[in-house]
Amino acid sequence: MGKTQIMIVEDESIVAKDIEMSLNKLGYSVCSLASSGEEAIRKAGEHRPDLVLMDIVLQGEMSGVEAAGQIRLQFDIPVIYLTAYADEKTLNLAKITEPFGYMLKPFEEKKTHTAIEMALYKHKREKSLKERSEWLKALLNSFGDTMIYTDKTKRI
Repeated sequence: MGKTQIMIVEDESIVAKDIEMSLNKLGYSVCSLASSGEEAIRKAGEHRPDLVLMDIVLQGEMSGVEAAGQIRLQFDIPVIYLTAYADEKTLNLAKITEPFGYMLKPFEEKKTHTAIEMALYKHKREKSLKERSEWLKALLNSFGDTMIYTDKTKRI
């Protein structure tokens, strides 16, 4: 398995390049940069990164929160917000998209590394639980009208 592929969504190109250099130094591979929500969704579909680092305020009509929601819904890719905004309204909006992290700029490499690793682990576990749940649901649905009985010692 290769390096973790990360997409950076940041409308300030200097900041995006700085983040890219830091991620490369931490051992990650940046597969794509995007500066708008629309571009982020398109590139997420093309590149299928392992994770997206998303700014909340972006160029264009779509906010980072809207783009993150679409990326999670369409591609099941975890998102960590990397933003300068921590007001209550922004936090509440961001929560709706179920991000895997929320970091304030300026970011620190060590904290970013920790947040990325935790997000990737959480996403992997979430995916595994979803697959198990779907398998169990399919198994139970295949029983039809079968009934299962247990005795007093709970033996089937």
